[in-house]
Amino acid sequence: MGILVDCKRGIVAVRIKVVGTVQGVGFRPFVYKLATSLNLNGYVLNLGGSEVEIHVEGERDSVRLFISRLTIEKPPPARIASVEIREIEPQCFESFKILRSSGELSARSSIPPDIAICRDCISEIRTHGSRFYRYPWNSCAWCGPRFSMMYDVPYDRENTAMFRFKLCEECLKDYEHPDSLRRFHAQGISCSKCGPRTLVYESNGKRIDVDNPVSFVAQKILEGRIVAIKGIGGYHIACLATRDEVVLDLRLRKKRPSQPFALMARDFAVVDKIAIPPQGARELLESPQRPIVVMPKRPGSPVSEHVAPMLSTLGVMLPYTGFQIMLLDMVEDGFLVMTSGNVHGRPMCTNLECVFSELANIVDYVVEHERQIVHRVDDSVMRFTDGVPVLLRRARGFAPEWIETRVELPDGVAVGAELQTAGAVCFEDKVVLTQFIGDVDEPAQLEDLEREIRWFAKVYKLNPKFVALDRHPLYHSRVVAKRLAGELNAELIEVQHHHAHIASVMGEIGLSEGEEVVGIAIDGTGYGDDGGIWGGEILIASYKDYRRVASLEPFILPGGDSSAKYPVKSLISIMASAGYSEDEVVGILDKMGLLKGLPHGLKEAEVVYYLSKSGKGTITTSIGRVLDAFSALLNICTHRSYEGEPPIKLEAVADRGRDLGYTPRLKNFSNRIIVSVSDMLRWAIDNISGVSEEDMAATILRGLGRALGVAALKSLEGRRNIKQYITVGGGAAVNAHIVRGIKEVLKERNIEVILPRRFPPGDGGIALGQILVASNKLQTLV
Repeated sequence: MGILVDCKRGIVAVRIKVVGTVQGVGFRPFVYKLATSLNLNGYVLNLGGSEVEIHVEGERDSVRLFISRLTIEKPPPARIASVEIREIEPQCFESFKILRSSGELSARSSIPPDIAICRDCISEIRTHGSRFYRYPWNSCAWCGPRFSMMYDVPYDRENTAMFRFKLCEECLKDYEHPDSLRRFHAQGISCSKCGPRTLVYESNGKRIDVDNPVSFVAQKILEGRIVAIKGIGGYHIACLATRDEVVLDLRLRKKRPSQPFALMARDFAVVDKIAIPPQGARELLESPQRPIVVMPKRPGSPVSEHVAPMLSTLGVMLPYTGFQIMLLDMVEDGFLVMTSGNVHGRPMCTNLECVFSELANIVDYVVEHERQIVHRVDDSVMRFTDGVPVLLRRARGFAPEWIETRVELPDGVAVGAELQTAGAVCFEDKVVLTQFIGDVDEPAQLEDLEREIRWFAKVYKLNPKFVALDRHPLYHSRVVAKRLAGELNAELIEVQHHHAHIASVMGEIGLSEGEEVVGIAIDGTGYGDDGGIWGGEILIASYKDYRRVASLEPFILPGGDSSAKYPVKSLISIMASAGYSEDEVVGILDKMGLLKGLPHGLKEAEVVYYLSKSGKGTITTSIGRVLDAFSALLNICTHRSYEGEPPIKLEAVADRGRDLGYTPRLKNFSNRIIVSVSDMLRWAIDNISGVSEEDMAATILRGLGRALGVAALKSLEGRRNIKQYITVGGGAAVNAHIVRGIKEVLKERNIEVILPRRFPPGDGGIALGQILVASNKLQTLV
């Protein structure tokens, strides 16, 4: 690089712009120490778009060394996307300073996610004599809350919920003194003298004066009480995980009969005692993101069977705040139930008003801290699908980091889907997914979706040209989309559900406009071009368009949402489609004790059969409903109490089984390859008496995967202009047995199977695909 020289002074000067996750991670203090150690003068400041500007001047060799060390020695949480270096005239600075942040926006940068407490801060709260000894909310430049407490950018204290806590003399000294690297200009720091207090309440709102909140709460939990604890992005509900009566009491209070509860374990040694961590799990558990990791339950584990009923797995995370660490230090078992603090179906509480109005009948005590939660941020959840870590929920630790694509995008917005969803905004070549929002058929979550989209559009100073939405006419997210499009004078662009799933994966792996892939999209619900409900699809897709080349065998499903709630209805519908007579259907259901899986028993079975045979219902190819049917057939789950329960329990049974090698046959229908679900159902019914439910479940899932793999391979054959790999998306893409079946077939032809890694395959990542498809469609509208 040619650097300008001021011959009079013999110095050189450069201005550096660093883009990435560089605010709220101790980057400016690091720059200050690096510059002063090299005797360089100038300044560093945050800009309004969250990027950092650096001006350094001094001797040529020192400036060159500064530039080379800038990216190599950066703070651990910092992530640098780009560095722009520009030659400038020296300004004759006499020192190096951290300047007050600017509101100027020249380049946009990733907003920092919340980061788990670091080892140094943990050491301080455990060390006698430390100023931070037993201070529950200790943090530094390298850790602690970020996004969850931000009102605005740049990430300065006055733009966060910490603005109301004036630094004490000692903290101010740390903040201003460069020798305190972890606290020098660290925006979220505090101590017991100046930081948020920890308060304890009874569930009726009465405050309790206690000397040691952690000890008090630990004792109450050990006595079998249930406690709400405020964390980084919301409240948890904590209780013992070893006593059946305590867990069952929580289920009764929370009206959550069988959905699994998350656990929090003191350290990895405790995790290893209760679960069997797959290879790579420790790195995820101990990472700054601290996600919940779903992993096999260890035989003989002391965890109550009621924590995850009828499942072979547990969801476990490690503590990420000082309070959680000190609490688990006082629990002999080393682990607790630590589930979301919400009423079933409602968003997690983020303030005391919500806790006292919604959780008063669930918890006995409440632990509060005084820092406001600005953005609700749930715990992220991950699992391993055929050995590959996959996100189920993208929130704390991951959101709202952007995803870079290879597509130039106009400013835009996407509202996601309906259930377990998230929204997004876009600009340049970047898509920013909001944190996990949840089910937007609930008004509070729909409000969250709109509020978060508006916030991101504001802080990134966007002028959206389009608003993307799902094509399903009954999705509640359409209300938000239409309102935003009207206010912003933006184009409203519908995107087909499964096209968006495949486009999301295309975006992550960096495909450009015009490139095509064969994609498998498997889930529960997606509005199809024919007005039916799709969900077992193989598409040839680009961002611009798609062709439906294969699917599961369609069948008529009466009853709408009630069919998803009662899986026996899907079973009856598929049996009707497969040619079974009414007497045969009733006889099989009666023999297997499945009539009890319908609210009105025999009469309801006869009505469902009649409607299915008469074509009075919705035509569907949903793999979700197919898996529901087989879960019911094997008497694994005949009533759904939470989203995805029948397929999840079917997979849990399959984990103990052996694949028998059966694969349903393929046939052709209307120029489309069809996976014969009827064929599979007949095989299952014919063999059910001689095959264990474990082997049957494993074979059904693996066989479906193989059939989809064969259909995808046939769709790929002879098309050399299409990428020679298969992408897989949709909520069912996390099922390890189905994915193994797909891979088994394609591995023989050396064809790679690609799942998303940076966002959930389900509707939590669908907004990324909506953005990419809608931006392409916008070009044809302009």
